[in-house]
Formats: sequence, C-alpha cells, structure tokens
Amino acid sequence: MKAEDLIAELKRKFSIKTDRALAARLGMTVIALGNWKRKKTPLTPRQIANAIDKASHVAVSKSQHSMLRPIIEFFPLDADISAGGVKYELFPTGRDDNPLHVQLRQALAKAKGIYIFYDTRGQAIYAGKAKLQSLWNEMKSAFNRDRDTQSVYRVRQPTRRQNFFPAYEMSRPIRRTQLRLNEMAAYVSAYEVDGAMINDLEALLVRGFPNDLLNVRMERFGNSKKPTKVSKKRVRKQISA
Repeated sequence: MKAEDLIAELKRKFSIKTDRALAARLGMTVIALGNWKRKKTPLTPRQIANAIDKASHVAVSKSQHSMLRPIIEFFPLDADISAGGVKYELFPTGRDDNPLHVQLRQALAKAKGIYIFYDTRGQAIYAGKAKLQSLWNEMKSAFNRDRDTQSVYRVRQPTRRQNFFPAYEMSRPIRRTQLRLNEMAAYVSAYEVDGAMINDLEALLVRGFPNDLLNVRMERFGNSKKPTKVSKKRVRKQISA
C-alpha cells in the first residue's frame, strides 16, 4: 500500500485536514509522516503494524485524560431562592452577575458525571451522578429533594414576630427533624466523568464511604452479579465437604 493513499484515506476517515493533526492522532511526528508521503515504495507490514500500535497508545492516553476531570472542588454554596420562589439554587444565578457563578453554571450545564455535597465540617453527606441530564440540573434537583435519611435533632423555633419567652417558661421539644440538602450542605465538588464510568464511580463512592454518605440505596458495580439464593441443603453439603 502506498503511504500517500493510506494518509489520504485516514484523513477522510478521521475528518482531518492537516498533516500535523493526523500525525498527532497517530502518535507520529510531522517529519515522520512527511517521510511516509515521500516514499516511493509501498509501506511494509511492519511499518503499518507500528503505526497501529502507536495510534492505539495515543487513543488510550487520550481516553485516560478525559475519563475523569474535576470541574470544581469544595466550592462554597450560597443557597438562593429560585425565581419562582419554590426551590433553591446552589448559588445566585439570576440576579447575580458574578462571572464566577455564571461561568461555573455554564460548565456544569454542559457536563455529566459525579458530584458530592459536604456539610460545614467538610464531611461528605451525599454523592450522586448525572448521567441522563447535566450536572447542573441533577445537582439542583438533589439540592431540593426531600429525603427521609437526612434528619437531625432540632427545636422548632417561631418564625413570626413575637415576644421572647425563655425555655423554662415555654418549653419546646427537641425532635428529630427532616432536612433538605439545601439546609445541610455547605460545599460541593463536581467531576466530569466519561459516560461509561459514571455508574461504577458512583458505586465506588457510596460503597467506599457507607457511613458518611447518606445515600438510601447501596449502589452496585456494573459488572457485579447479583447474589444468588443458595439452598440450605447446598450449604450443609458445602460445610460437610
């Protein structure tokens, strides 16, 4: 096969126009690719095999670099009432013209992956994934979600204007109170993750820190098999063996 024909076909296949871009895709130098084009004799099987090997290494390297990319880590939250007055935003995004907030929202709206909410101590309290929708939409949904697992001991204090009465005159009971993430979370981290890795990475976080993450369901790895039921007779047979 002539090198010139192979190069032309590769450019069409990869929608590449320049020799420099093709050389980078194949893991070759521009000089080496130029030497190929100037060859009068056909490429040898060894040269083609070496090119395929280099290209595969480049593809693996690019995949590894794009598999997991941090967008923000331990970003302080500033819960802001939404435009409709029903839900909360993670931070001001409507009336706020802070480029940090505006551009962060744009980055989260374009990415999918994994996110973690933390309390004021920096302890992880929830890990979630955004696979079907963007990180921004999924994080905002979780931020406002009612969850029975999130509760602390609180006293219901009056919210309207009224006179103060000390607790020894008007005792208010301490009760277990259900809270939303927007009442507990102080920081958030978000990571863009390759779609094929999102489920397994979420499972790793939930399974690795089961005492800290208040996730209701214990996630499974994608390649894990569900436990099968074993009969009592089979168990006795295994023990006796």
